[in-house]
Formats: sequence, structure tokens, C-alpha cells
Amino acid sequence: MNKAGIGAHLKALILGSTLLSGLSPVWANSSLLESVKQNPQKAKALCSQLRAINAQGLSYNSPEAVAQIAQQQGLSNTDAEILSTYVVGLYCPEIR
Repeated sequence: MNKAGIGAHLKALILGSTLLSGLSPVWANSSLLESVKQNPQKAKALCSQLRAINAQGLSYNSPEAVAQIAQQQGLSNTDAEILSTYVVGLYCPEIR
């Protein structure tokens, strides 16, 4: 794994750990994360979308990718970035 890949994976793990530990105020919006935790098919579908974004040469957390996920999921950009990071960390860590 290259340095960029390690960095992205580490970012996802740190954010996921922070969310799960309850240290983030975002934890109050647990329904966002529960929506994929309780529905692995939704997480897999989001992984597929993120793979397609990677295939376009974009990182899953690039502003363009976040905006695309936000629009498709009906979320704010912040929630889309949190959801994407959570899903990548737990379901598809190979995504960059």
C-alpha cells in the first residue's frame, strides 16, 4: 500500500474510531451511520458508487465526490463525507 493509500485508510479509521468512541458531536446523528450499519446492502451500493468515483480518477473524499454522494443520497456535504468515510473504513477500505 502506498503512502497516499495508507493516509486515506488511516483517516477513515481515525474518523470511524472518533465517531464510535462518542467524542464527536456528529455522533448525535447516529441514524446516518445506522442506516448502513443495519443495511449492509446500502453500504455495498455506496461502495460501488465510490469505486466508480475512483475509476474517474477522483478520491472518495474529493469535493466533487462528496458533492455527488450528497446529491445522490439527499445529504449535506458534511454528512456525505462522514457517511462515505465510515463506509470506506468498514466495508471497502481498498477505495481511495
